[in-house]
Amino acid sequence: MNSLLGTGVAIVTPFKANLEIDVEALRKVIDYCIGGGVEYLVSLGTTSEKPTLSKEEQELINQTVTKHNGGRVPLVIGIGGNNTKAVIEKLNTVDISGFSAILSVTPSYNRPTQKGLYKHFEQVALSSPLPIILYNVPSRTGCSLLPETVLELASKFDNIVAIKEATGKIEIGMKILRDKPKDFMLISGDDTMSLPLTLSGGSGAISVIANGLPRAFSDMIRLALERKVDSAYSIQYKLLELMSQIFEEGNPAGVKALLEIMGICSSKVRLPLAEASDHLKIKIKKELCSIKS
Repeated sequence: MNSLLGTGVAIVTPFKANLEIDVEALRKVIDYCIGGGVEYLVSLGTTSEKPTLSKEEQELINQTVTKHNGGRVPLVIGIGGNNTKAVIEKLNTVDISGFSAILSVTPSYNRPTQKGLYKHFEQVALSSPLPIILYNVPSRTGCSLLPETVLELASKFDNIVAIKEATGKIEIGMKILRDKPKDFMLISGDDTMSLPLTLSGGSGAISVIANGLPRAFSDMIRLALERKVDSAYSIQYKLLELMSQIFEEGNPAGVKALLEIMGICSSKVRLPLAEASDHLKIKIKKELCSIKS
């Protein structure tokens, strides 16, 4: 899965003032990210506000992404949930033509044991027509895939090819990197941890900030993969403050504020999320000016 090496972007869902999907702005985000040099795009990830999107809206987003991408970069689709049977049904019914892999998040709210998590992803692996990227983000789901479970899944199922690791704990990623099968990939799901995890042997990142700063972030990851450490860290330190700011009031409120400041799409989000405050927008705009100066 060399197509997953480097920077992927968990793309936002732009909304109009009436909170309908802004298809034209979505096309603009896609062009901006690809033009910025990212290696692949992720549709219907966490940053897309997927829980607030209807089935029809999700189909519209996937159709827009695949059609407008036009084969320029590989695509990953998010298919996960806390009802294993429903996830399997989605895998069998959602149109995944044009996508290279599936990103499947750990079940939220149920708080399954490691055995339950293993059995869940076992069924996903047995049903998926595409390679699978596990997605571990305990701050959102309330459960965490332990390294032992990740390694067991990676060893047992050839179509489980990677994990998006978003615990924010470097030791978790390092344990996986130390013991993983040769071709299994660790992808950072935390912008601030992406550089150290890549330098530890990871394969890059699925990024949020790359929606707004695709060139800088993807350059940083490529430098890390080339082991040009000092140059990579010079970009990390330049982006560090903004990486934190865009999460101060939740994701994707912060990165949408950044995109609005840059004239790419509006900062509108759907409830229960709230739009970034004017105070945060001022901070982001000031930091963006500092980065560009």
